Amino acid sequence: MKKVTFIGGDVRSRIAAVKLKENGFAVETLGLYKGEKGIIEDSDAVIFPVPTTRDKKHIFAPFAEEKIALEKIEKRLSSEQLLLTCNYNFQNKNCIDYGKSDGFALLNAVPTAEAAISLAIENTDFTLWQSNVLIIGFGRVGKILADRLHKLGAFVTVSARKYADFGLADALNYNFIHTKDIPLHLDKYSIIFNTLDFTVIDEASMKKCSAPLLIDLSSKGGFDPLLAESHGKKAIVAPGLPGKTAPISAGNILAKTLIDILRENLQD
Repeated sequence: MKKVTFIGGDVRSRIAAVKLKENGFAVETLGLYKGEKGIIEDSDAVIFPVPTTRDKKHIFAPFAEEKIALEKIEKRLSSEQLLLTCNYNFQNKNCIDYGKSDGFALLNAVPTAEAAISLAIENTDFTLWQSNVLIIGFGRVGKILADRLHKLGAFVTVSARKYADFGLADALNYNFIHTKDIPLHLDKYSIIFNTLDFTVIDEASMKKCSAPLLIDLSSKGGFDPLLAESHGKKAIVAPGLPGKTAPISAGNILAKTLIDILRENLQD
């Protein structure tokens, strides 16, 4: 029986830990429950949370009684152990960043899209049906979000930078623009969703923006919410929606991803 240790995490990690036990793994935890042993040295794999860290110094561990320093944990890890992280990499270790897994990202895009749509409904006094909506970025989240909004009857425009994405958007009957041309089109939309991790709407562009609602789903921000509000917009910054709005589904998605990786990489 392979032993794994979960370090830190929120409800998603708790759900995943239960699922791994059900699938035949011996599970230890640290910073997830009270009264834990926290032994990691004899674990075949060490599992870090979503995200592994938010400040580059401590492990994301909202249930822990005290902060867990990344540096201290790293000193306890061996080069033989399999480390599963999310958007973080331990140098010179046997580390797999499951946050970059296509399967994990695509499945997480579903609760992200549903939560984003819920935010849009709650914060507008008009229907999504027949609304002009711009989705900035046509990656995993952008694709799922566009699909759901289109099915609700919204007039969807997506921004992208690759010609392959333009072709896909055209085939799916979405309007599309190049991301660099966003400032030329900001007077056309009722709602704007951003999924990109860099500034796409600056101060000059915000003055031209007609959308009363902007929702930022990115982790680093595509616009300044205070700037948007100063121009009479409602701005919602909403990273990490799966863990906040659908922790059970997000936990099951995390568990499936972890089990697949562990079975592929841990030798019997």
